[in-house]
Amino acid sequence: MIEARHLRVLRAVAGTGSFSAAARELGCTQPAVSQQMKALEQSAGTPLLIRTGREMRLTQAGEALVRHAAGILAGLTAAEEEVAAIAGLRAGRVRLVSFPSGSSTLVPTALAAMRAEHPGTRISLVEAEPPRSVEMLREGDCDLALAFRYGGGSAPSAEWEDLVVRPLLTDRLVGLVPEGHRLAGAERVGMAELADEPWIAGCPRCRRHLVEVCESAGFTPRIDFATDDYPAVVGLVGAGLGVAVLPELAVESVRAKGVSTLVVEPAVEREVVALTLPDLARVPAVAATLAELERAARAARH
Repeated sequence: MIEARHLRVLRAVAGTGSFSAAARELGCTQPAVSQQMKALEQSAGTPLLIRTGREMRLTQAGEALVRHAAGILAGLTAAEEEVAAIAGLRAGRVRLVSFPSGSSTLVPTALAAMRAEHPGTRISLVEAEPPRSVEMLREGDCDLALAFRYGGGSAPSAEWEDLVVRPLLTDRLVGLVPEGHRLAGAERVGMAELADEPWIAGCPRCRRHLVEVCESAGFTPRIDFATDDYPAVVGLVGAGLGVAVLPELAVESVRAKGVSTLVVEPAVEREVVALTLPDLARVPAVAATLAELERAARAARH
């Protein structure tokens, strides 16, 4: 019988490439990792690892087992949490990953409500942009991911078809120009009016979308600076080094000093969603966190 603890060790070995590195990640000894891998190979009835010098390489069987491990471990977590809830244990754990502007706007409201309503629930937060945050969810490294996609639409995109998708809000992108810019007093601006400007771009996914939007307006943006840090984008614009478009959530989370915001036409929007795995959606603590994120999003829209 294959045990969950052995699968966790196998994933660590596959991810780090050695028994010693996996031991450091798991907080145990190298002999303990070696022993558990031997037990797993005996249970599987076939070699799972090939030792090449100091590194470990997965066999075909090992690759198959690692591929299924995330779903198996997520299912076990869901089962453990549901059983605990049925037994009356008022406790739980939610590992949340969010993109930065979501972390500073929607997440604090939701987590404060969770702490007030369910003080026994432990929630951890790390930051990652999609698609990395979605990969973390599928790999079993988090239970809930706050993510976004451009283009809107009510149906889940193909990249999320295996996940539970909870739409939270539509986040419009706004233009940012220095206070002394020729367009600073304008209420609305067309993207084509910014064709000759130097640009400051955001995260890789936002960067790709910026190029697509600009090209649909008839020009290719000259990107002088690129940074994942929204305050840095605002600071660069405020210093007169270029223009940018940012989601409204990002602008709300930053002190926009020295910049003017503009309504960009045609409207450019992204849909902010919460994602989880089908099994995890039934876990009481995850379901409660989803509900609080939805409430926070409703409040943010008003």
